[in-house]
Amino acid sequence: MKKLFYLLTAALLLAGCNFLDFDETSGDYTREDMYKSYDNIQKMLTNIYGYMPSKDIVDVSDAMRECGCDDAEFGDPDASVQRFGNGNWSAITTVDTKWSLYNAIRSANEFLESIKTVDLSVNQYDNRYGQWMEHIALYPYQARALRAYYIFELARRYGDIVMPTTMLSIEEANSMAKTPFDEVIDFVVSECDECAQNLPDSYMNMLASEYGRVTRGFAMALKAKALLYAASPLFNESGDKTKWQKAAQAAKDIMDLGLFRLDPAEKANSAANASPEVIFQILRSESQSFEKYNFPVRFTMGQRTYMSGTYPTQNLVDAFQTAGGYDIVLGADGWQTDDPNFDVENPYDGRDPRFARTILADGMPFKSSVIETFVGGADYSATRQDLGTPTGYYLRRYILEDTDFTPEANIKLKHSWIVFRYAEVLLSYAEALNEYLGNPDATDGPFNISARAALNQVRENAGMPGVEVSGQEAFRNAIQREWRVEFAFEDHRFWDVRRWKIAADSQKAIYGVQILAGADGKDYSRVLVENRTWADRMYLYPIPQSELFCNTNLGPQNPGW
Repeated sequence: MKKLFYLLTAALLLAGCNFLDFDETSGDYTREDMYKSYDNIQKMLTNIYGYMPSKDIVDVSDAMRECGCDDAEFGDPDASVQRFGNGNWSAITTVDTKWSLYNAIRSANEFLESIKTVDLSVNQYDNRYGQWMEHIALYPYQARALRAYYIFELARRYGDIVMPTTMLSIEEANSMAKTPFDEVIDFVVSECDECAQNLPDSYMNMLASEYGRVTRGFAMALKAKALLYAASPLFNESGDKTKWQKAAQAAKDIMDLGLFRLDPAEKANSAANASPEVIFQILRSESQSFEKYNFPVRFTMGQRTYMSGTYPTQNLVDAFQTAGGYDIVLGADGWQTDDPNFDVENPYDGRDPRFARTILADGMPFKSSVIETFVGGADYSATRQDLGTPTGYYLRRYILEDTDFTPEANIKLKHSWIVFRYAEVLLSYAEALNEYLGNPDATDGPFNISARAALNQVRENAGMPGVEVSGQEAFRNAIQREWRVEFAFEDHRFWDVRRWKIAADSQKAIYGVQILAGADGKDYSRVLVENRTWADRMYLYPIPQSELFCNTNLGPQNPGW
C-alpha cells in the first residue's frame, strides 16, 4: 500500500530514451507520445527529480565537497577535489561545475510547457482517472520548485547566471545573457512562494503515499536559504539590512508553521518520514559504496584497494566544545581548555555529543572493535598509500556501521542524504536576526523570538548548554561555530566560508593529530597535514571556458579568473 519514491530509479526509468532532446523522431517515443499516458507523464517528472544531488559528491570515490574546505582532507592527493585546496583549477580545468543542471532546468521547462496541453480524457472511465488528474495538478508545482532549486545551486556557484525559464532553441540558448544574482534570487523566491501555496505538507495518504517528493516545506526552506545567501557578505556588499530582515522573516514563516520540530536523535540516514526535523531528504537504494570508501580500511575486508576517503581535520575537531560548553583546542603544548572536568587522558570523551556522531577518533568503539589511530595502531598508517587516515581521524557521519563486507554477510543498506532540516531554519533565523537587529537578545514585531533563543534551541536539542556571549560580533562567531558542528558533512561549511567571506583566514592550513602511545599514556600533537592555496577569486566558480566559447554573452568571466 505504500512505496518509497527512490529517486535513483529515474535513470532506470529513462534508460534507452533521451527525454531531454526531442526532435519528434529521437528514441522510441515522440514528445507527444510521452504526454499521452499517466505513467509516461510521471516518468517525465521523475526525470527532473533525477538530477537531485547524490549527497555533496564532487569526485569519483565519493569525494565530499567538505574535502575542499577546512573540515576534511581527501585520501587521494591527485583527486580533482584537491584543486579547491591547491589552486590548480581554472575556467579550463574546472571542478564541480554542475553545468549539467541546465539539462535539469531544460527538462523542467519542457515539462511545464507540455503539461499545459495534457488531455487524458480518453481514460475518463478508468476508476483511476480522478486520482491521476489530482496528481497531475500538483506536478507543475513540483517541477517549478525543483527548477528553482537547480537555479539556486548554479547561482551560489557562479553568482550571475543564465536563467532560462522557457524552452529554447540551440541558437537562443547560446545567445542568452546572464541575469544578475539578486534578480535570480527574486525569481527563486517568487517561485517558492507560489509553489508553497499549492504543494501539500506531505504526501501521506495521497500519491500512493510516496516519499521523496517536494512539499510546501521544501519550497519554504529553499526560499529561506536563498534569501540568507542574498543577505550574506559575499552577495550583499553594501550590508543592506533589509536583506537580513527578509531572510529572518522567511525562516520565521517556517517556524510559525508548526510542521517541523527538532529531534534529538540522529537524522543522517533516517528512514523516510522517521524524523520530524527532516524537511527534505534524498532517498537512495541499498549500497555499500559510501562505506567502502570511508570505513577504516581494515573493516572493508579488502574491498578498498586504492586511496580514497573523507577524513575530518583537527580544524573541525577544535570546533567541537566540551560537554560543558568550553572551547578546547589541540595546541603546540597539547590540549588547551578551561573546562575543569576535562580528562587529558581521554580527550575525546566529555565532548559535545555531536562529536561522536560526526567523527571516529582514537579509542572510540566501532563494529565491536576500537579505533586505533595512534602510531602503530590498527587504523594508523604512516602514508596515504597505506590507505590510512592522513589526519588521524575517520568519518562517522552518514556511515552505516552495520554495512558488512564479509562474503557470508555482504550487507548493503539504504542511505538518505539530508537536503533541508529544521535546525537549519533556526540557525538561519538566528543569524539573520542578529545581523538585522544588531543584538542577539533583541525582538521586534513579528520577530518575537530572539536570535539567542533560536540558537540555543539547537544547542539544547544537541544536549549542549546555551551560548552566553554578548554583543553582535561575538554572537556572530558563535552562530558560525554552530553551523559548522551541527551541519558537519551536510554540505554547508564549503559554502558558508564563501558567503561569509572568511575563507582567506580559514582555508590555508589543514591540521591533523599524531598520537604516541607509551607506558604512561598517550601524547597528542597537532601536525600540519597540508598548506592550501586561497585566492579571493575562489569565492565564485569560474564560468567554464568551453561555455564561453559557445556563448559569448556569458561574459564577463567572474572576477579574477
